[in-house]
Amino acid sequence: MTAVLVAYAGRHGGTRQIAEVIAAELGAAGLSVEVRDAADVAGVEDYAAVVIGSALYYHRWRPEAVRLLERNARALAERPVWLFHSGPCGPGAATHQVSLPPNVALLAARIDAERTATFGGKLDPATVRGLIPRLLASSGRRAGDFRDWDRIKAWARDVGRRVRTRVSL
Repeated sequence: MTAVLVAYAGRHGGTRQIAEVIAAELGAAGLSVEVRDAADVAGVEDYAAVVIGSALYYHRWRPEAVRLLERNARALAERPVWLFHSGPCGPGAATHQVSLPPNVALLAARIDAERTATFGGKLDPATVRGLIPRLLASSGRRAGDFRDWDRIKAWARDVGRRVRTRVSL
């Protein structure tokens, strides 16, 4: 079996749930998978492949995910890496592709990461903080769960196939 790290960064659990579903699909493909909060990952040397995901807040990745990329850039460049982010909410969120923030795009290029997947997010009015998110959530247009689980699972299965072909078992 191959050890795959699925690391995530988010505030309210939505991105963690996506990471857990990705890990379950990778596990179903026969891979050994560990899911960890990006803030708790000291190194990636023990993993043959890495998946890193972050919630998007104001078109930015969470700082703990960015730090994981920065601290481990050399080791990440030596193994296959897939990135995802979640966050678009509202009509069309499930299929809306969002570019990486410029600082993360530079890191992704440096480590030769695969193309980033964008998944719809979840906006629960009860958990949001700050004026703008509250206004968006209270309007009803952007509140809700916009994660497309079938799309997330299909992406994870594709990652699993690619890990198996790129990494010697």
